[in-house]
Amino acid sequence: MGTDGVPDLLRDRPPSPLTEVFDERFSRYGVRLFLKREDLLHPEVVGNKWRKLVPTLREVVADDDRTLLTFGGAHSNHLRATAAAGRLLGLSTIGVVRGDELADRPPNPSLAACLADGMRLHFVTRSDYRRRGDPDFIAGLRRRFGPFRPVPEGGTNAVAVRGCVVPGRELAAAVPRPDVVAVACGTGGTLAGLAAGLAPGMRALGIPVLRGGFHGEAVRALQREAFGGPRGRWSVDDRFHHGGFARVPAELEEFALDFADRHGLPPLDRVYVAKVLWALRELTAGGAFRRGTALVAVITG
Repeated sequence: MGTDGVPDLLRDRPPSPLTEVFDERFSRYGVRLFLKREDLLHPEVVGNKWRKLVPTLREVVADDDRTLLTFGGAHSNHLRATAAAGRLLGLSTIGVVRGDELADRPPNPSLAACLADGMRLHFVTRSDYRRRGDPDFIAGLRRRFGPFRPVPEGGTNAVAVRGCVVPGRELAAAVPRPDVVAVACGTGGTLAGLAAGLAPGMRALGIPVLRGGFHGEAVRALQREAFGGPRGRWSVDDRFHHGGFARVPAELEEFALDFADRHGLPPLDRVYVAKVLWALRELTAGGAFRRGTALVAVITG
């Protein structure tokens, strides 16, 4: 807590670092690769989760709400970030987890971290999870748990999308100014905000980590909700999800280990970040970027 009474978690952060890495898999095609290190924003509420959660958390603290309830799968970084934020702010947290069969299994590392931070986990069937936006379903959760502030899956709402504009603006002010900025897509909220912050001539590229081909419409809907209409140049490429959410085949695991080792990075997040970097390697080799392109991968955490 600062002397002005503002919790440290909720304070603005300086721009996250933008660092160039030299990798022959890009340089041989005349492409410069930069990493936007959003993972360094906060040690526990990491990267784009800080960008997306903090605007909502500021409202929660201002309104004196004491309990957050949110949604995610068994490997959800959002659940982990919400649990950590709750501990840091002294809030109770409830995580509604997709898959009732998980209730009787030992928790995986993600869910174990949630429990260690004090989050109550409530496992529901996949059919019930699909009702997470249904007012009757939310009412049933209120009867079970009492009053709470609901936070959408992934933390993605209009205020979160507007929070994700900031890294786009930071990149628009960078020297050299990037041409293409790539980011992983779960719900699409980070891409929707990031694209809105970029300068003319720049474009954002979303790499979905889930199957389904729904991200284009999701991003358009989020931009309508947050800004009243489309913002920025962006596209999505659905070819690099490696079979679906949290699917990490052996070749992706090997790539992630090698990339981190080459460039002196901490272990790469396999669910999101490794898939973005893999996609950029493949797209670069396939001639998707002209020579001289300054290409940014957003390291979301």
